[in-house]
Amino acid sequence: MNDMKCRIIRGEVKPGIRAVQAGAEDKAAVNGLMVQAAAWLQSKGSKQWHELLAGEDRHGVPEAIDRGDVFIFKKGEALAGMVILQQHASAWDRSLWGDEGHESSVYLHRLCINRDFAGEQLGSAILDWAVNGIRFPRKDRIRLDCIASVPALNRLYSGAGFEYRGPAPGASFNLYEKRVPPQINAAE
Repeated sequence: MNDMKCRIIRGEVKPGIRAVQAGAEDKAAVNGLMVQAAAWLQSKGSKQWHELLAGEDRHGVPEAIDRGDVFIFKKGEALAGMVILQQHASAWDRSLWGDEGHESSVYLHRLCINRDFAGEQLGSAILDWAVNGIRFPRKDRIRLDCIASVPALNRLYSGAGFEYRGPAPGASFNLYEKRVPPQINAAE
């Protein structure tokens, strides 16, 4: 698990959909959800996450689960969605964001919604939860990147109040960042 513990302060992202830190027992379900999302993206003509369909995972999700960086969202026993919230910048994050601000940032990756829950604004609810429903010690912002050429993704993040920070240098990705509300007291 993470060397810096997170604290879930809001257990539901929407009525009936609870937030849970993923454990080893969730690895197969999380992988299945990501493969489902990759297949759906492919059916829409996108190559995003295509490596998952070939059994490759460039983001090391099983290891992220072991570190405590993966959060799942369940309605009953159904896996409705997932997100990675990394407390440490990966090589990918550093290549996109440069050298500044990593110590105070959480990096959001692999936001993924079960297609059975599509159209319920769950992605927006998970983004709101990432900002307002969980706290990480000494972290005051959430950063993410998305493919610049996918308007729906860019609208999702800007619509959730993430500030557009520009294109990533030399890449086809846009960068977004949002400050998290200050912690009320040192115990949080």
